[in-house]
Amino acid sequence: MKKMQKMQKRKPLYGLLACVSIVFILYALVDNYIIDPGAEGFLSHKTGLKRELNLPVWLNVMHIHVAFACIAMATGLLNFSNRIFDKSHKFHRINGYVYLVCVLLVVLTSGYMAPYATGGKITSMGFNALNMIWLLITLMALVQIKKKRITRHRNWMIRSYAFCFTNLLIHLITFLFHQGFGLAYATSYTVGVYGSIVLLLVIADVIIRRIGPSREVAALNK
Repeated sequence: MKKMQKMQKRKPLYGLLACVSIVFILYALVDNYIIDPGAEGFLSHKTGLKRELNLPVWLNVMHIHVAFACIAMATGLLNFSNRIFDKSHKFHRINGYVYLVCVLLVVLTSGYMAPYATGGKITSMGFNALNMIWLLITLMALVQIKKKRITRHRNWMIRSYAFCFTNLLIHLITFLFHQGFGLAYATSYTVGVYGSIVLLLVIADVIIRRIGPSREVAALNK
């Protein structure tokens, strides 16, 4: 009975996750490649940079960053689908490695852009910390599945996937503090970077506690 109730909770949760992920992917692609490919709106907030910004290189890195972030979000979403997992464990495994490579590329490109972050050095440090945390969490998920610890693997993947929404949460927090509390945009952005790290970890753990053991975990442990 409890298993049925947990399964019923997961379906709407996955549906919500799918909707948010797809909408955000489409928004990111349209905004960065069609509406504002030169990132003029985003760059307008970067004032007082201590390093000279090589715009053509920065834009190319940013576009690569966005592309692989979207792929990571899409592949991660697919691997949380019980239906797809049941049809092909091999696809789940290969797709997981694609996700891992995408995370690595997102972290590397973010590392290049970090020194030019809005808000200066303190924001740059926040991005570097965020990148290291995300990469370590993702590697922990890989280590756990190599050791056949299915539940732990699933939980670490939930934490990792939460970081796919870093950009969304940063901008939501920035908007709240800038428009709602009247803080300077750069200060609000810095709060957004550090605040997102804490919130993403907390949200991931809340989800882990809520959904309990996954259906695929029960199947593989039989």
